[in-house]
Amino acid sequence: MDAWIDTHCHLDEFAVHGGAAHADAERARAARAGVVHCVLPAVELANLQAVRAMAHRHGDSYALGIHPLYTPQARDGDLQALERMLEQCLPDPRLVAVGEIGLDFFVPGLDAARQERFYRAQLQLARRFDLPVILHVRRSADRLLKGLRELPVRGGIAHAFNGSLQQARAFIAMGFKLGFGGAVTYERALQLRRLAAELPLDALVLETDAPDIPPHWLYVTAAERAAGAAPARNSPAELPRIAAVVAGLRGIEAGELARASRDNACAALPKLRALLA
Repeated sequence: MDAWIDTHCHLDEFAVHGGAAHADAERARAARAGVVHCVLPAVELANLQAVRAMAHRHGDSYALGIHPLYTPQARDGDLQALERMLEQCLPDPRLVAVGEIGLDFFVPGLDAARQERFYRAQLQLARRFDLPVILHVRRSADRLLKGLRELPVRGGIAHAFNGSLQQARAFIAMGFKLGFGGAVTYERALQLRRLAAELPLDALVLETDAPDIPPHWLYVTAAERAAGAAPARNSPAELPRIAAVVAGLRGIEAGELARASRDNACAALPKLRALLA
């Protein structure tokens, strides 16, 4: 069985919605499918401890940060609290990045200036602690790149990348890997599938963003939801099947993609290498 790394999984969300046993069961199901490691990013001050505890519970790793969608409810003092937590956890080998941070210009009603302030402050923290970053990129690639040019960090992952080829090359030139997940399984995602097929193999990492971004085989239509079906919930156990789609687009064997994507994840998040040894 091929060994896979899910570089972006909100496993703590399974515990929020179904309890710790549910999260444990999902992680165990993923392990049986060949997912040997998950990276668990935080999204707000309230779940920093939760992702840390869950990573230790399952032998995984974690990132600490404030997600752009959580900036409306975040207090200004949360940045100082995050800084203290990063300083405290820096010796922990399972802390691999600052994240999930970034900018979201898709969701209406968000304060762009406030997002930008939190993004830049967290880039400064990544620089201070010499950590890579895990970036939320949604209709914001150019602004994210501008911040990185002005406040360069030691690379990381552009999560759920869905930008242009030019933007992809710009992130790669800055030492970033690009995360591909469930969205690449949709046949109408033509540009994304083209990127997955044509970008250099050493630029790709794999992810699920579970329980979000379900692959096409889990998708529940609006009509089905209106009829009472539960919304789709992704799982880290879906990663090997998502990877099979990417391998098919590239015309390579799954094993080759598994080896390359593991190497790429370790290049993006260097502390992973010792955890996987």
